[in-house]
Amino acid sequence: MKPLAILFLVQVNRTRALGLGWGRAAGRPLGLLLLAGAGFGPQTAQAQAAPQGRITISGTVKDAQTGEDLTGASVRLVELPGVGTAANAYGFYTLTVPAGTYTVEASFVGYPAQRRQLALGKSQRLDFKLTPGGQELNEVVVTGRSSQANISRAQGGVETLDIKQIAKVPVLFGEKDVIKTLTLLPGIKTAGEGSSGFSVRGGNVDQNLILLDEAVVYNASHLLGFFSTFNSDAIKDLTVFKGGMPAQYGGRLSSVVDIKMKDGNNQQLHGSGGIGLIASRLALEGPLVKGKGSFLLTGRRTYADVFLKLSRNETTKNASLYFYDFNAKANYTLNDRNRLYFSGYLGRDVLGINNFGNNYGNQTATLRYNHLFTDKLFSNTTLIFSKYSYQIKIRANEQDFSIDSKIQDLNLKQDFEYSPGARQTLRFGLNAIYHTISPGRVTAAADAVVNSTADRTNHSLETAGYVSHEWSATDKLDFTTGLRLSQFSLLGSGTYSAYDTNGKIVSSQTYNTGEVVKTYLNLEPRFAASYALTPDVSLKAGYARNVQNLHLLSNSASTSPTDLYVPTSLNVKPELADQLSGGYYRRLQGGAYSFSAEIYYKWLQRQVDYRDGTNLNGNQDVESTLLYGKGRAYGIELLLRKETGRLTGWVGYTLSKSQRQFADINAGAWFNARQDRPHDLSVVGIYQLSPKWSLSGTIVGSTGNAVTFPIGKYFVAGQAVSLYGARNGDRLPSYQRLDLGATLEKPHQQGQRWHSSWNFSIYNVLGRENPYTITFETNPDDATKTQALQTALFRMIPSATYNFSF
Repeated sequence: MKPLAILFLVQVNRTRALGLGWGRAAGRPLGLLLLAGAGFGPQTAQAQAAPQGRITISGTVKDAQTGEDLTGASVRLVELPGVGTAANAYGFYTLTVPAGTYTVEASFVGYPAQRRQLALGKSQRLDFKLTPGGQELNEVVVTGRSSQANISRAQGGVETLDIKQIAKVPVLFGEKDVIKTLTLLPGIKTAGEGSSGFSVRGGNVDQNLILLDEAVVYNASHLLGFFSTFNSDAIKDLTVFKGGMPAQYGGRLSSVVDIKMKDGNNQQLHGSGGIGLIASRLALEGPLVKGKGSFLLTGRRTYADVFLKLSRNETTKNASLYFYDFNAKANYTLNDRNRLYFSGYLGRDVLGINNFGNNYGNQTATLRYNHLFTDKLFSNTTLIFSKYSYQIKIRANEQDFSIDSKIQDLNLKQDFEYSPGARQTLRFGLNAIYHTISPGRVTAAADAVVNSTADRTNHSLETAGYVSHEWSATDKLDFTTGLRLSQFSLLGSGTYSAYDTNGKIVSSQTYNTGEVVKTYLNLEPRFAASYALTPDVSLKAGYARNVQNLHLLSNSASTSPTDLYVPTSLNVKPELADQLSGGYYRRLQGGAYSFSAEIYYKWLQRQVDYRDGTNLNGNQDVESTLLYGKGRAYGIELLLRKETGRLTGWVGYTLSKSQRQFADINAGAWFNARQDRPHDLSVVGIYQLSPKWSLSGTIVGSTGNAVTFPIGKYFVAGQAVSLYGARNGDRLPSYQRLDLGATLEKPHQQGQRWHSSWNFSIYNVLGRENPYTITFETNPDDATKTQALQTALFRMIPSATYNFSF
């Protein structure tokens, strides 16, 4: 526990230097209480005993009908303005206030508030079970927990999606997709048509940490990016932090997408599902023990391969083209202070035609143990398994080989949440991740035209400790300060080489199993503050440093199943990002509208790219082809929401720039990053036409991606060779799309179990041929000329989906 104690003392000293202060609890400095609490001995409860005249109210906030934890639910004391808190990820809250008689109110978006009047002379537990207010679901589309929370919360750049609130947004093939909906928000840009990869505030697609019940998902795509891996029937909510992430998150530079699965209904058995043109899904949830434990099972599969069987073409008839995924979760409440959770995910894509096959997918498993040491100290212990792998097989004539790759993690986390008073929350913890990476190993037959490659599996250990302090200094001023200490160690066995700037080996050394090759240590300070000018207007500012030790190598602008991950090594240094941000937030007309304007500037160090002509798969010395440079990204994000009434939705606009600089690229001059799109506009609207019918639409428009086009050609031995211009010096044509949708839903009747709806949508109504790629070929009629060929994926895609629940 010594590193943890040192980290606490560093944070206490740093905070005092900033002049924020920590205050005292139980008559002792807060830093001393942390050190006492770290031992978990008998002294813990004694050190945290409430002082005379102060009591602690704690409990959970849940959905009365399903037993689901209501993450982020607000709990406040009506008689003490500004005194309140939010339930954590497990629905737990705690408040320490002077003894007295109070009205305690619990509220959550879509639920009528519930109040309890209590005469509090001693600490006690108070649980809330809120009943959904069905009429409000049509009034909120995509919003945070509440517009008031967005005003008072110190953290900027935070967006939350609720699955119930996005079901009517029109999407490709009618499949509800949280990632696709996420890219309709400002600052978050899709990597391209038909891709589930996305860029946040000018970062690369691999600089986003995607978590599913705390497990890392490395490739969040199905069918080469047309769908995301997340079945909406299994998801409770999603929160994204666009750069200024709290200290408990780390490992990526740009953002965190924290996705929580449903816990399952602990009151009665329920099912739901949908039948669409390309996929069907089914979910089942119910109690393990009524009121104490529940389970959730969901499955989804596409059946494009079924339609292929109807083809008269033998090649098409025997092709494989499908994906499936399966989610499972169970939880059980041992008693008021102890609870167990288990959740898992399995997804796989199978693509095959003739003698070519490609299958890839993710596996995750999360085991969590919640324990309440005292009414103020909450603990979460988590053991996590995560794996992404792919295999490519080619069996044709002399091309008889396969390529296998995987990245696998074992992660142990210990998180604590301590609430010394109504205005303070302290989070601290440790975690350790053991990475195993096998990059692109080739296994070939003896007579194949390619050679087998050696196993280059490498191992590494990534550890971190953090502390984060949330403090409401006054009714108007809120702070969040944090510090994260991260360490990355590359481990043996294996032979590791150091390269010079020309890619030549300067030294090599062989290491034994478990032997440390190289260790990097980094401090990551975080700071955020908000000041309420009025109850409806606030200003925010923040700074965050992030470190990334896993690096994605890709030959495309979007994610691909065959992309390679390489760890920080002797040559590849940890990537760094420093971001400054500020914002203006306002509620209008009593919360019917909200507006925000956020600006940011991000410095990127030790960015990784590769030399032109690099072959990633099967490359035994891929590090010899890598280049290292820096980057910058800056912009402004505007968002106007209408959150109540028959017409709801939002308009989002981003004006931004993202650039990179490498000594060996573009003669050392700054050039546009592939994901640079200066202008990005999205409009989303949902109109409740009648109790049965709702209409929806989205408008998307953006600058085209930065690309490199040929500017000429020359001939070598009679063969035409293209001469390319500056890196990313050209652009694809601008992207524009209009989608329309309609939902027919019979109003739910009391006592009726079966409920159904129809969703109709048209993707790309105007049939615009947005470019997927543009390739250049020699004109077959004149070898001195070059012709450009544009590929467009979707012109107009109608779809219909039947959804049901029981």
